[in-house]
Parts: sequence; C-alpha cells; structure tokens
Amino acid sequence: MHARRFRTLLAAGLLALVLQPLPGLAQAPDRDGQRDFDFEIGTWKTRVSRLVKPLTGSTTWVELEGTSVVRKLLDGRANIVELDISGPSGRIQGLSLRLYDPRSRQWSIRFASAADGELGVATIGAFRDGRGEFYDQETFAGRAVLVRNVWSEISADRCRFEQAFSDDGGKTWEVNWIAVDTRIPDAGRG
Repeated sequence: MHARRFRTLLAAGLLALVLQPLPGLAQAPDRDGQRDFDFEIGTWKTRVSRLVKPLTGSTTWVELEGTSVVRKLLDGRANIVELDISGPSGRIQGLSLRLYDPRSRQWSIRFASAADGELGVATIGAFRDGRGEFYDQETFAGRAVLVRNVWSEISADRCRFEQAFSDDGGKTWEVNWIAVDTRIPDAGRG
C-alpha cells in the first residue's frame, strides 16, 4: 500500500514539475496589437533614401521628400497611408492599406503604386518591444526574394521605416528603402 501511494505521489509531483515553465522559456500572454500603428496617425514629412538597383551590387542611392498622411479606419483596426514623395529621380505616389487580424494578432500591409494601380503582396507581422517586423515573399527582377519591413525609433513625433530584400533565404539582407518621418506640427493626428 505504501509503494502504491508513493508511486501516485511521485507521478503527481513529476507531472507538476513537467507542467511548470522553464526559466527563460516562459511566454508572455498574447498581447492585443490592434493599436500598434496609432503612433503614426496624422501627417508626416517624409525623407526617403532609395537604392536605385537592389540586389545588383549597386551602391547608388537617390533622395526623395514629401508627405505621408495616415488615417485611422475601423476604430483603429485598420489604417490607410497616402504617400507622395519626389526628387531628382522622379515622383512616387501610392497608398498602403494596413489591416489587423485579431485571431493571429498580426497586421497585413499591402502597398499600391499610382504608377500601376495594383495592390501588392501582403507583408505580415507585428510589433514587439517597440519594433515592428513584417515579412513576405515576392518576385523581384524575375526571381523570388524575401522582403522585410521594419519600423523602429518610434516616438510621438518621429519614426523610421526600412525595407530590405534577401535573395538567399534570409541569410543576408540588403536595405533598399529608408524613410525617416517627422510629424508636421499642427497637422493633427488624423
């Protein structure tokens, strides 16, 4: 009888031990990220550096300036960005549609250029510790590439956006677009 009780207590103790999270591996509860883009609602002065020929070894960059206007939709679970920038290399106009999925707790972002009117591939991701990372796979110059978008240096009046391509499965990344946005005073927050 004592052996049976000992085995029962031993099994219960082992089960309790197995169900305890290991130090350093405990996961934070899922957070609701539907307000992660609220910082960007409003009108921004945008300075863009764009790599002219990505994934060719080129180091030629062009500079563009203009505005980015971000409007909240669906009570903050979506927003639309209107981009209008220009420089010696020409003008870029487009929009981004961002939608929050409460099931996955991630955002999808699609860009459409006024030049072709097509809505691009969805870039999917989320914010963690003040940094947003979003990924997709696209065709660029006839080959499959991974695309990474990163939002960082986020404050009430400034943020940085960076896009990079990888043609080696994510082992290395080449940055090809850097935007630094500064809020336009008195322009409001959408």
